[in-house]
Amino acid sequence: MTLTQESARTYEVRTYGCQMNVHDSERLSGLLEDAGYLPAADGADADVVVFNTCAVRENADNRLYGNLGHLRPAKMSNPRMQIAVGGCLAQKDQGEIVRKAPWVDVVFGTHNIGSLPVLLERARIEGEAQVELKESLEVFPSTLPTKRESAYAAWVAISVGCNNTCTFCIVPSLRGKEKDRRPGEVLAEVETLVGQGVLEVTLLGQNVNTYGVEFGDRLAFGKLLRACGSVEGLERVRFTSPHPAAFTDDVIAAMAETPNVMHQLHMPLQSGSDRVLKAMRRSYRAERYLGIIERVRAAMPDAAISTDIIVGFPGETEEDFQETLEVVRRSRFANAFTFQYSIRQGTPAATMADQVPKKVVQERYERLVALQEEISWEENKKQVGRTLEVLVAEGEGRKDDATRRLSGRAADNRLVHFAVGDEIPRPGDMVTVAVTYAAPHHLVADGPVRVRRTRAGDAWESRQGAPAAAPGVLLGMPTIGRPAPLPTADGCSAH
Repeated sequence: MTLTQESARTYEVRTYGCQMNVHDSERLSGLLEDAGYLPAADGADADVVVFNTCAVRENADNRLYGNLGHLRPAKMSNPRMQIAVGGCLAQKDQGEIVRKAPWVDVVFGTHNIGSLPVLLERARIEGEAQVELKESLEVFPSTLPTKRESAYAAWVAISVGCNNTCTFCIVPSLRGKEKDRRPGEVLAEVETLVGQGVLEVTLLGQNVNTYGVEFGDRLAFGKLLRACGSVEGLERVRFTSPHPAAFTDDVIAAMAETPNVMHQLHMPLQSGSDRVLKAMRRSYRAERYLGIIERVRAAMPDAAISTDIIVGFPGETEEDFQETLEVVRRSRFANAFTFQYSIRQGTPAATMADQVPKKVVQERYERLVALQEEISWEENKKQVGRTLEVLVAEGEGRKDDATRRLSGRAADNRLVHFAVGDEIPRPGDMVTVAVTYAAPHHLVADGPVRVRRTRAGDAWESRQGAPAAAPGVLLGMPTIGRPAPLPTADGCSAH
């Protein structure tokens, strides 16, 4: 059913969790707009609110039901309003969501996001909640319509699901076994995106470096990286996340030898203790992990490596934690995403003995964060004086308005805040700057700026409804600071 402009209903998608959820939310927005819905204006109440949920953290349930509770008065006062819940928590809780929050209209899972418009219409006509969850993937999400948030950077899913059995993780039971897209399909999507102005793609999967196992090619991921190097106009390729157990030297070679594959690697460590890694069912040990980092840096001395670490896994001793700190010292991560272990019902770790007291976990967590902050700052100080090419971004610098700077990402994904010169770049343009200051989580470049206008900047500008400007003419340029919301009337579903 396609709605007329006069009767069009508005929507809002609220996303929680990982990059895969961000990718799925772009598909949900595309599906809704394809069905005639319009994005709600900033600050306005939407007719349809979609929660794309995460089930990884302990407080995910409380967060969802708290937000649903806040919406109940609006739902009661507006008969046109509908609420839908999807994502990993929906796949886990299923009918329990409607039991706890009977004002919810639709519950759908990770395997059938394409059903959302039909379920909303069915709920409206039948006047009762629709709960539909599939046990296996119906349609690969990347085949669905999409409304991408960025005009210059895009997620491209190469696989969904995971074949690992980490004891702390509930994702495999909610996303299912790994399903791989064929390389030709991936490259076709990349080429289409580049044709629309995209300069940067991130290849996305729960475990990208096992890509190809389903169709019998264990070297497929490295080949895919190299194939991305032949896509004309594609300037930056990233990927997330690889698993250390399946990380092979052909991928390192592909990263080093393919000019548009960035020298940046996010590789989860989780723990530096072999004993804890075994309990986690992480099928690698600390020395293997460190060996991968050593080979990456031998091939790419400028590589920036980041990681994930869990503190306080059941049974973790002070000795185990010290081993984690030692791996962190040796790894010299550019940054680390650190988490305090929390029980997740449905995972093997939830029922393990020797759960670490919260106070101990907190104290260890603070020590880990302090160490990593020190390392991050030392590594960033090495960037001072370097000349970097930065892809100008939207909304990366929260203080840009006050500092009169703009922000973006360097090739190694470091955040750079830079002073604005006579020519103001647009999101999607490239600037060349020299780093003048380093902080633990960002760099500053307050010297001269050289701007390279790009097709991505043109694509961003066209989204603003302004005519394309000639180089050097400041029409339709972004203001300093976080950009204003994108127009809602265009119904743009691709970039």
